[in-house]
Amino acid sequence: MTVLVGVRCKDGVVIGADSAATFSDGQRRHTIEQTVKKISIISGRVIVAGTGEIGLDQRFCDVVLKAHDQHKVFQKDPLDVVRALTASAINDFRATNVQPGTYGALVAFPSSSRGFELCEFATTNFQPELKRDIWYVSMGSGQPIADPCLGFIRQAFWGDGVPPSFNDGVFAVVWTLSQAIALNPGGINAPMQVATLTTQKGSAVARFLDSGEIAEHEAAVEGAIEALRKYRGQVRGEGAVPIPSPPSE
Repeated sequence: MTVLVGVRCKDGVVIGADSAATFSDGQRRHTIEQTVKKISIISGRVIVAGTGEIGLDQRFCDVVLKAHDQHKVFQKDPLDVVRALTASAINDFRATNVQPGTYGALVAFPSSSRGFELCEFATTNFQPELKRDIWYVSMGSGQPIADPCLGFIRQAFWGDGVPPSFNDGVFAVVWTLSQAIALNPGGINAPMQVATLTTQKGSAVARFLDSGEIAEHEAAVEGAIEALRKYRGQVRGEGAVPIPSPPSE
């Protein structure tokens, strides 16, 4: 059970995940739940988040690492990058008879031609889709909760124009993960993990947000929710309530 959330911003990419791994006895009966890391940072420049079998995530991260460090794949056009990752991963999975539908992933990487890219590798067939016209995506068992939340955030904050700012992207990922963790029927749990890819001192840098940074955005989410609660008073003629500002950049 997993929820992954990704947002491509004007000035970076944000990817978040929950931390719960569900064990099973091999016959689809769940046994226990443990906390695991679902997001990996490759060579300080690429973010990988996977949904599905942990062993396949380990293998895909190895594919990405070799593509970046040994074969210089990420220097190519973005479409060539994701084609190469798909081909290498599918060949690796076929070597041990992995069936389609057992693993999917989100990958964020820098692009010399477009700044930053966010790609979804579909769970059904591992085919890539760069997130360009639609800048956000969710994956995993929590997708039925995450997608409506992302759609609401787009309607309320982003509209149909350009992708959001980096800070707004973090805010959206934290809010969506909070909803999925709070409302899911099981198998998705805190703490949330959030990784970002942005430019620092002229170079692309991927890193994890620390607990304090996440808490700042969680407070902004609670402020937005509280403003919605108080909006009922405005509807009843009790006076307008100002919407709180998001965290500073």
